[in-house]
Amino acid sequence: MKPTVGRVVLFHSVEGQTHAAIIAHVHSATMVNLAVFDQNGVPYNRTSVTLIQRAETPPEFSMWCEWPMPVDLHRTVVQLPVVDTPPAAAPDAAVEAEIQAKGLTAQGV
Repeated sequence: MKPTVGRVVLFHSVEGQTHAAIIAHVHSATMVNLAVFDQNGVPYNRTSVTLIQRAETPPEFSMWCEWPMPVDLHRTVVQLPVVDTPPAAAPDAAVEAEIQAKGLTAQGV
């Protein structure tokens, strides 16, 4: 994928931590500057970070970033069983029955 400003990536530090990051500047297809957010959401920056694509091997002793995993758009649809239940009585029917039982004769609205 082509890096552009504002895209979200995963930043991997030299210490082995992974943080969310946003591309702030693009040097090339493989080098970017990042606005990174630590585990508490506190921002910090990293410049000249290597951007690797999915099939590439990450660098062994330096920081790098990668695209996050794509959302699975092909989720399994679960078919729920059809249950034959009679429809619930309308609330108005219960009220009307109570009116009739009390012998009230006023016209309804």
